[in-house]
Amino acid sequence: MSVSRTPHDTRIVEQFTRWAKPFAELAIHAEAESMAQTLAACAVTADMTVLDVACGPGIIACELARTGAQVTGIDLTPAMIQQARLRADSMHVSVAYHVGNALHLPFQADSFDRVVTRYSFHHMQDPGQVLAEMVRVCRPGGRIIVIDATPAPECQEGYDRAETLRDPSHTSALTLPQLVSLGAEVGLSPVEMHQYRLESRLQDQVAPEDWNALQTLFAEDIAGGQDCLGMGAWEDADGIHFYFPISIVVWSKSTHEKAIAGA
Repeated sequence: MSVSRTPHDTRIVEQFTRWAKPFAELAIHAEAESMAQTLAACAVTADMTVLDVACGPGIIACELARTGAQVTGIDLTPAMIQQARLRADSMHVSVAYHVGNALHLPFQADSFDRVVTRYSFHHMQDPGQVLAEMVRVCRPGGRIIVIDATPAPECQEGYDRAETLRDPSHTSALTLPQLVSLGAEVGLSPVEMHQYRLESRLQDQVAPEDWNALQTLFAEDIAGGQDCLGMGAWEDADGIHFYFPISIVVWSKSTHEKAIAGA
């Protein structure tokens, strides 16, 4: 099925075509502790089929493929899929990659034992529909895993302001209660939830033309002492540092649940 590209889709593709190689090489995305938590949440074994939605440069997909599982990755941005294939080749693992839209996953219902997405929901204009699609293609008894930034409710507006300035393809980062509520809307109850903070340096995450505005925003937040951005920012000798507030939510698809029809 051919799916037309929306203006927001175009914004995502433009942003991540530009950032594909730097994004793939940024050490924070393969940081050991957060990767260990991700792999534990996925609980993948060699006999499983796995789908990584909005897989980016294949960081999670390739790690999961190391278990011997049959892994598929899908992403909207061709340049990201190119990086993902290079990563798979360099790691000597096999991953089936596709260019496609998370809102309309091109897979049959009940196809995968695990369906995971990491750091993607804040780019989605309709994350509930993306989750519904993830549930549709997951087998009964399988796991759906969503990992994303979840600012505190009182910081959500400030967090979104900073992130939209840093990344124009950002829509809104859900709070943890909002993310859990999306699962409830498609008939799911979480079986596991974990949270962690991922440290980053601001200048590693910002395009040069956005640096002055973001530096000012973060400096004001630090000086105010209220952490209105919800990132716990601080000044260090090598620049401004901050934390991404990350949550892992794991749902299990009921063995009695019928697949949710995709759009």
